[in-house]
Amino acid sequence: MGLEELGARLNDRGYTNWLKAGRCLASLRDGLHPFTDQHMRAFHRELLNGNTQLKKPCQTSCRPSGTKLSHPCRTCSEWQAVILRHHNQPNVTVYWDNCSPPKWRTDHWELAKAYMPRGQGKKTAADKCDASALLNLINFCDRFKSVDLKCVREVIRYRNELMHSCEFHVPDEWMRHYQTALKNLLRQFSQVPQMATVGQQIEEMLTVDLSICVSGLDQRDSALRDGLECDTVSQWQISAGAISQWEAELLRERLQELLHAATDDDDDDDDDNDDDDGDDDDTKTRDTEQLKRLGGFLRANTDLAARFSAELQAINSLQARD
Repeated sequence: MGLEELGARLNDRGYTNWLKAGRCLASLRDGLHPFTDQHMRAFHRELLNGNTQLKKPCQTSCRPSGTKLSHPCRTCSEWQAVILRHHNQPNVTVYWDNCSPPKWRTDHWELAKAYMPRGQGKKTAADKCDASALLNLINFCDRFKSVDLKCVREVIRYRNELMHSCEFHVPDEWMRHYQTALKNLLRQFSQVPQMATVGQQIEEMLTVDLSICVSGLDQRDSALRDGLECDTVSQWQISAGAISQWEAELLRERLQELLHAATDDDDDDDDDNDDDDGDDDDTKTRDTEQLKRLGGFLRANTDLAARFSAELQAINSLQARD
């Protein structure tokens, strides 16, 4: 399992902070799944009941490309107008290719994805989406008027700083501010039953010492194989296998973002684009550098290199083409 390498990484406090912060986002994600699904299901139903045009099927199998939905049929054009009407920032870039417009009539989650960052096209349900997607949905869709969007945007900002950390390190001071931002956000969902559990999970994650959990593990102790157990003083005992899995999930999330951005950029190069090429070039350069750093980090840790061999091959292919 590469426990020695994992233990060495967890002896780096900045890296452990990075991992724990990411795990808090996973707990937040799990709490937001039922909340966002319920609200978008009701929102979808209300839109259909209030507009007969939306109940009609797509007439031409409309297909978006990136941020464009060109020449939509009358029904999809109406859906597009309604989506923008309920967008808190209608002038912001909308990634229409997250959606399958012919499904807007029948699938509430295809509607939800119009308010999310790029790369959500294959996410067919709330429980397939990460924290960033769900937080952006709440931020951009006016269905969630009851939530203080300042708290949502603050956590989105910290999430982006975390995922864009080139060295996979965050300092203790950053963690303190991040914890405050999470607490402020969770207060917005005090009426959601799942969020009380999420708050407890986040509190425990921010206080647990993961390095001790790994270095003190008896690998023959199968009692921890399921991840979490409580000891006599109500402190978490966390298995190395669980920590390794959390680490892999966080790294995979960032890898998928960067690889999706890289393939999107390749597609965009083939299309006419009237956007600000300077901004696009800066973003592409930054993403390329981060992908290079992430690939180097994975290769430097043999356990991670083995786990992410397919992704490393994809990175190598992209770099060979540049």
